[in-house]
Amino acid sequence: MTAGRSNGRSGGRPTLEEVAARAGVGRGTVSRVINGSPRVSETTRAAVEAAVAELGYVPNTAARALAANRTDAIALVVPEPETRFFTEPYFSDILSGIGAALGPTDLQLLLTFADGARERRRLAQYLAAHRVDGVLLVSVHADDPLPDLLSQLEIPAVISGRRSEDEPLASVDTDNYSGARAAVTHLLERGRTTIATISGRLDVYGAQRRLDGYHSALSDAGRHPEDSLVAAGDFTEEGGRQAMRLLLDRHPELDAVFACSDVMAAGALQVLREAGRRIPEDVALVGFDDSAVARLMDPPLTSVRQPTAAMGRAMTEALLAEIAEGRPDSSRLRRPRQVVLDTELVVRAST
Repeated sequence: MTAGRSNGRSGGRPTLEEVAARAGVGRGTVSRVINGSPRVSETTRAAVEAAVAELGYVPNTAARALAANRTDAIALVVPEPETRFFTEPYFSDILSGIGAALGPTDLQLLLTFADGARERRRLAQYLAAHRVDGVLLVSVHADDPLPDLLSQLEIPAVISGRRSEDEPLASVDTDNYSGARAAVTHLLERGRTTIATISGRLDVYGAQRRLDGYHSALSDAGRHPEDSLVAAGDFTEEGGRQAMRLLLDRHPELDAVFACSDVMAAGALQVLREAGRRIPEDVALVGFDDSAVARLMDPPLTSVRQPTAAMGRAMTEALLAEIAEGRPDSSRLRRPRQVVLDTELVVRAST
């Protein structure tokens, strides 16, 4: 019979005590090394790491989390239908950024949808049990009760896009106002005279700011913004189609459209083509997001680039900071983190 290497016990996983004995140090020292504490000499750290490798020790992360009153999990909450999440590039880019930020950590990400009263009640029960350490909340509408629920439960949370200028939760947003101004200014510089816009849902603060930017650019150019040149969309392709039909009925002479998302711009393009309008000869078209949709359209779409993946990373980094700081009562006096990322106009053949 051949004698195999013993890891200090017959069967089962090696323990922290066995690692300590093999390295010739105390249990607390092993714990500090595993948790990345700087209060350990390089010689001791090397001895512990060698013992860990030799024994094949794997830290019990569940026990560590329980001892620290942590779950080592965060939730990504989307108050939208699943179909929208899986079809719109905005959400996949956000998710990509979140994944990149979580990569170096041991945290698990839970994805949940809360589109409707029943789903919200179920989510509220789940969160009230403190089964996650924090929440990332995307696509928030002004009347959404979820942010207030998170505040009441004192769960660290970060939202994508503020609900108002005085957002009480930590948030990561893009400069929607400046991005829209740049898009409309570009159309004016191209000599366009009747510029319409397809707005997003105006119960979303970011959509309000894009509409403000549209109005501001026209006013600064000495143009009086007309309400009839504004049609509300809902950030979907069908919403873009419906809004474009309405705008053509009102203003058959329009020669430019600023759509407040690339997906709505794609819908608008279909209607313009059906009406016999050439892009950009007859009507110049600009979108917002600079998603894959913009690059694949024919002609390629001029669009306002918002760094969506960077938003996901920034949201996650802000949430990790919120979790690390904890939520004592005095934290309510602290001004929440408010991150606003720059936008950039990317000019293509549609203008």
